[in-house]
Amino acid sequence: MSIRIPARLSLSLSLAALLAAPAHAWVPRLEDTTAKNVIDGAYGRRDPVPTYLITSLKVRDGQFEAGAGAVTAFDGGPACVTDWLAAPQDHARGSRPVTLTASGQADQLFFQAQDARDNFRNLSVKEALSEESASRRLPDGQLRLDLAVQGLPSEKARAAYLVRLKGADGKLVAPVKSTYVNDFREEGGTWSGTLVYYFEPLKAGLGASDTVSLLLRTEADTSCAYAIPVNLGQFS
Repeated sequence: MSIRIPARLSLSLSLAALLAAPAHAWVPRLEDTTAKNVIDGAYGRRDPVPTYLITSLKVRDGQFEAGAGAVTAFDGGPACVTDWLAAPQDHARGSRPVTLTASGQADQLFFQAQDARDNFRNLSVKEALSEESASRRLPDGQLRLDLAVQGLPSEKARAAYLVRLKGADGKLVAPVKSTYVNDFREEGGTWSGTLVYYFEPLKAGLGASDTVSLLLRTEADTSCAYAIPVNLGQFS
């Protein structure tokens, strides 16, 4: 991996409570201190702030690179994971996720600051948090999850993926939006690329430093569904 309140609170109250969150906790809404730290990191004035979390779901020597517990069976039984580990490149059994990246507003600000620096400009906190810059950020409260997959039988099959977050009350929460990165390519008869999902964890009763469960089913016509933990306390 790389370097990212109680249920039934409204989004506004949850965001207010965020101000007391740990130093490394997903940031649903940027504020002055986090913005300054991210900008200063992009300009080399301090060590970069961890603004994303990558979980490698690649298999090496029969184990997930992210370690034990990186993927567990949510449905279909332990054989679903065992079969994945035994034959990760056997796409006759369905495509396989290879990386999961979690990010939020802080990561988008980092790229905004890098762009300003590359264009010989200084980005201030005031400018970064202005209404004019809002269009460059995720809406408040949204978490972005990028899922890179390999082995799809067709480009169209990417729409067959099903993903959910497991809410604090156990209910399954659908993404508020989904899309794709323009990186889908066909090679050797299968397709690979990146699926993108946007969630609102606070509305599901999840905290900004919780470990949440991403649940997914691939396009394969099987009972297998998987759970992948995402630690929101490992990035900002």
